[in-house]
Amino acid sequence: MATNDKYNDVIEKEIRLKISEIEKGLPKFCRTYFIGIENNTLPRTRLSYAYDIRLFFEYLETTNPKYSKIGMRNFTLDILDEQTPMDIEEFMIYLKYYTKNGVEYSNKENGIKKKMSSVRSLYSFFYKKEMIKNNPSVMVNMPRIREKAIIRLEPEEIASLLDVTEAGTNMTKKQLESHKKTKIRDVAILTLLLGTGMRVSECVGIDINDVNFESCEILIRRKGGKESILYIGNEVEMALREYMNQRKDMHPIDGHENALFLSMRNRRITVRSVEILVQKYSRLSSTVKHITPHKLRSTYGTRLYEESNDIYLVADVLGHKDVNTTRRHYAAIDERRRKEARDKVKLRQND
Repeated sequence: MATNDKYNDVIEKEIRLKISEIEKGLPKFCRTYFIGIENNTLPRTRLSYAYDIRLFFEYLETTNPKYSKIGMRNFTLDILDEQTPMDIEEFMIYLKYYTKNGVEYSNKENGIKKKMSSVRSLYSFFYKKEMIKNNPSVMVNMPRIREKAIIRLEPEEIASLLDVTEAGTNMTKKQLESHKKTKIRDVAILTLLLGTGMRVSECVGIDINDVNFESCEILIRRKGGKESILYIGNEVEMALREYMNQRKDMHPIDGHENALFLSMRNRRITVRSVEILVQKYSRLSSTVKHITPHKLRSTYGTRLYEESNDIYLVADVLGHKDVNTTRRHYAAIDERRRKEARDKVKLRQND
């Protein structure tokens, strides 16, 4: 626990430093905003806000000659009051496609909505404090998010993914050399994700002493730091035991001694590294689906719901705060069951 807390403190410190660096280029009044939201937002959320708010002010600075003469750092709160709903709508159009420092960027509905949520947060803060008179951001419609079909792996695709991970099928000679060192770890990670439905952030945050084989439990830390217990089945236990036997001979660097999953550099493995390994093995397997760690989570949730028919159990295991979130994800299963039920009730028995 102490090691994990130390690791989290290091990560949080790095995030705070990034926020401070971004703040140096933002209008001075933004400092008031970030201090004001400190106690009710996570560091990663504030960092995301910082990036999006900087983009908003960069847009104003580069598209309006009046503002470019002032310079972003010298903007005053008046600039927020000066924007109209149409100005905000034009910013949303800009977000669809723009160029920054020679690099082209594009956003779909989800990306635009996320960035607009950050701008709305800024406006809402100062409007509630009565430091600005208008809040044009709430007078524009947010992008409508189209529901996407949830992609899940079929049983044969799960088997193929794990087989490829274990055997190194279709790998080049160079890839196989690296694979020999990581395959036991990679099999354990994929088996854990597929066998528990945990988030990648929860997976990489596990310490060695969070795993209890006697009770088949793993202690994980959910979003916001809440601790939760997940129970593991035989396949997950076997994969973890094999990896932990190998883990005993590893030599992590200072500050990472108690991390369960280590990178090739003997540091706690990162979320991004797990995302990359999932993509790597999914490309090598027989599936044509674009697989991400979240789709492994959806796969587990689907199978658990099909077996248990208990949406509340699925919500609890996946760590959803609102069961309606879970219900939306697995509505297709309910629809299929309703279709299958159409012939279950017989009105007249055939002779």
